Amino acid sequence: MEYTNLGRTGLKVSRLCLGTMNYGPLATQPQSHAQMDRAMEIGINFFDTADVYGWKKGEGITEQIVGAWFAQGGGRRESVVLATKVYGEMGDDPNLKRGLSALKIRRCCDASLKRLQTDYIDLYQMHHISRETPWEEIWQAYETLVRQGKVIYAGSSNFAGWHIATANQQAHKRNFMGLVCEQHKYSLACRLPELEVLPACRHYGLAFIPWSPLDGGLLGGVLQKLDGGRRGNEGMQKRIQSCRPQLEKWEALCHEIGEQPADVALAWTLNNPTVTAPIIGPRTMDQLNGSLRALQLKLDEPTLQRIDQIWPGPGKEGSGKEAPEAYAW
Repeated sequence: MEYTNLGRTGLKVSRLCLGTMNYGPLATQPQSHAQMDRAMEIGINFFDTADVYGWKKGEGITEQIVGAWFAQGGGRRESVVLATKVYGEMGDDPNLKRGLSALKIRRCCDASLKRLQTDYIDLYQMHHISRETPWEEIWQAYETLVRQGKVIYAGSSNFAGWHIATANQQAHKRNFMGLVCEQHKYSLACRLPELEVLPACRHYGLAFIPWSPLDGGLLGGVLQKLDGGRRGNEGMQKRIQSCRPQLEKWEALCHEIGEQPADVALAWTLNNPTVTAPIIGPRTMDQLNGSLRALQLKLDEPTLQRIDQIWPGPGKEGSGKEAPEAYAW
């Protein structure tokens, strides 16, 4: 396993991040625990979850599964850089609806700690921007959690570039470290973050953690699976039809170089120097083991150019340039 710093921090994390969103809804607790054991065995030390995962309001099913795994001991908690999130609706109480009030952050942090059966969270991420909560309130709540030893680092998810800039400028005024990580949707099929989010992360020294690097399975050989008799849901069927010519070229290229589409898609994200660790969200052990190939796969420049032709970057004529050059001089 390869390791790198989490943004500008001294913390070392694996180049793949184990996403746990499927634990509970699609993988049983024994299956989830087996995958986490395997992840630890192969050196993945970066685990990502969220209080809302499990999708039963207020129950934090996925955090409970992760907590039960930690409770088995054997150095599990000490071996993991644990990331979870706050923002989503966690109850019918008005102060547990979506948002980032100081009260919500405090109550949700305490509840996550209990479910995770730990006394600290390495990376506590804001799951979404809260447009109605001032940064003075958010940072005061985080500062309190850090002083109490409940949280070590602050992170964000689904922020725009200007949100990252505003958050860290406000943190700087308070002599607080601010955001060290942004988790964001990013893949060959979703390259919009290249305009402003990736540049903002690079400027402020944030780790960049892509979620859905296979775009919900679209980049993972979906046409091959259809030919094999599998059928996606209605939403996936519509997506396939909307970009079928690209998918045909994409899967043909992967076949030509003798690699699985999912591995090439992951390797492409890892090739970006701003990317810290894409999140893999396995449902099965085979999917977890299969993701390791991406760490070994090095894409040469001609292959990268061909990929850009199939999945062009954002901006005028798919230039892939950052803002404002992507749409202006």
